[in-house]
Order: sequence, then C-alpha cells, then structure tokens
Amino acid sequence: MRAMVFERPGKDLSLLDLPRSQPGAEQVSIRVHACAVCRTDLHVIDGELSEPKTPLVPGHEIVGTVTGLGAAVTRFKVGDRVGVPWLGWTCGECSFCRGGQENLCDRAKFTGYTLDGGYADYTIADQRFCFPVPEIYSDVEAAPLLCAGLIGYRSLVKAATGKRLGIYGFGAAAHIIVQVAQYQERKIYAFTRASDTEAQQFALALGAAWVGSSDELPPTKLDAAIIFAPVGALVPQALKAVRKGGVVVCGGIHMSDIPSFPYSILWEERSVCSVANLTRRDGAEFMELAPKVPVRTQVEMFPLEQANEALNRLRAGKIHGAAVLVMPSSSV
Repeated sequence: MRAMVFERPGKDLSLLDLPRSQPGAEQVSIRVHACAVCRTDLHVIDGELSEPKTPLVPGHEIVGTVTGLGAAVTRFKVGDRVGVPWLGWTCGECSFCRGGQENLCDRAKFTGYTLDGGYADYTIADQRFCFPVPEIYSDVEAAPLLCAGLIGYRSLVKAATGKRLGIYGFGAAAHIIVQVAQYQERKIYAFTRASDTEAQQFALALGAAWVGSSDELPPTKLDAAIIFAPVGALVPQALKAVRKGGVVVCGGIHMSDIPSFPYSILWEERSVCSVANLTRRDGAEFMELAPKVPVRTQVEMFPLEQANEALNRLRAGKIHGAAVLVMPSSSV
C-alpha cells in the first residue's frame, strides 16, 4: 500500500510503499477512501505532541470500506462503510473506562498518533472504535465529521445550553458546530484573527450573528465560549466576554501557555474547562444528530501524495472548512 509516513519533526512526510498489516482478533482491515487533515496532525508533525510512535502513518478522520475481519469481529461485515476517529483503543478496565470516561483512559491509544492512521490506502482499526457512516454523506463529506465534528460536538455539550455562544478560531470544527448550534437555536459570535477577513466572511455565510477579531469584546455578554484556536492568550480574553456563571471551553488537544490573568475575570462563578479526546457515546450521538441538522461540510480535496501541501496550507490558515485527502476509490 501507499502511505504518507512521519519520521521526525521538521521533516516532510514521505510517500512510501509499505506492506499491509493484517487485522488482529478485534480489528477490521479498511480500504481508506478519504481522510481529513486535522490541526492535531500538525501538532504531531510539528513536535508539539511529543510521544508519537515512529515511523507513523498520521490521520484520524478516516472513512473507508471494511475489507477484512479479525476472528472476533461481530459488529461489521466485509463491504460495510465505517468511520475511524482519534480514540482508537481503551483498556475497558480502569476507573475512567468503567465510569463512562473512557476518553481519559491512562492506557488509551490514538489513531494517527500511537496507532497508524489513514494517510494511506489501507489501515486497520479496533471494531469497537469504528462508527457506521450516515448514508447521506459521501466519503469526502463524512471525513471531517470524525474529529472536527466529534470534538466540536463534545465541546458544544460542555458549553451547556447557553443561547449566546462565542467561537474563537473559525476552522474545520467551528464550521461544523456552528450548524449544530444554530439547529439548537443558539446565536453565534465568531472571533478570528483581525487580518483573516476570509474567515470572517465564511462565518457570516454560515449564519454567525456577529464577527470580530479575537482581541475584541462582543456587543453583548456570552453565555459560553469555545476556543478552537491553540492560543492560550484567548482564555482570559474569552473570560472577559462571558457573563457571570459562564463557561469557557478549550476544545484543542494542544494550546500555547495561558498567561496570568486577574482573578476578577474568573470570579462570579465563571469556569474554564478542557475537552480531552472523545467517547464512543459522543460518536453515536453525533452521527445520529448530524443528518438531522443536516450538517454540511465544506472541504478542499488533495490526493494522498499532496498531504504535505494540505498540511502547509492548514498551518498557514489557508483552509476554510476542512482539508481532505482522497484516494482513487473516494466518493465526493
């Protein structure tokens, strides 16, 4: 199979021919049709997430068709279309797994980080951590749902039920969650870099009630804010923007250091929380909800061998919506 392989930070991914792995007892073999490119992939490739397996096939927003079954597989059959997310395996035994918090499992393994992912023609995945893909989506349309959608959804749930929602950083996750939030009759306030007028226009086109730069305060206090941009300085800024009792949700796996800030902007029962990974329950809920909205993803497609270009464009903030790597068998 062809695969784009990460070897060390600072080095471009290499296109290599690799042998196909055979599925273990609980695993399925998957022919990859599409794999979205996530900011978490950048954090791995740029060395900000410092413990990947190497060499590594990145990618954790995978849509493909089951081509082979391990001896214990019962959930899927050959020919089924499945999606594979970031959370790739948990122990099922620790207090977190038993308590409904498998996203916090100390022994968890992650697709495209500690497990090989979807920047390849084929991959393998644990059947327990694969999801059926709603039929209304093509392969390319569905791929961003597997992380931008799922992590965005978990962030939205953490933001509780407030009707005035701020979103800092208007990329792949934001463009999906704006649609869900509007379906839930929330009003969206979008914050971008001051110079990124394209992102501001994109947010308005998706129905944002207000757009502004990340260093501005909105015209009214927010009930909650979600920070998708990996910029720690946005935490105190968002705290200033939320009402008493409001919540600031940090939706990324990596963020630059949060600067010190006065207690007064946290006081009055404001809170800050992070989102870590996802659970299978998140996946089931979101995959049921997305077609009802219906969520529509906006994508920019790249062939597998142009993965480095896709990553560079994402790093430069030149992707509005989601970048998706497509294989010859993809439906678009």
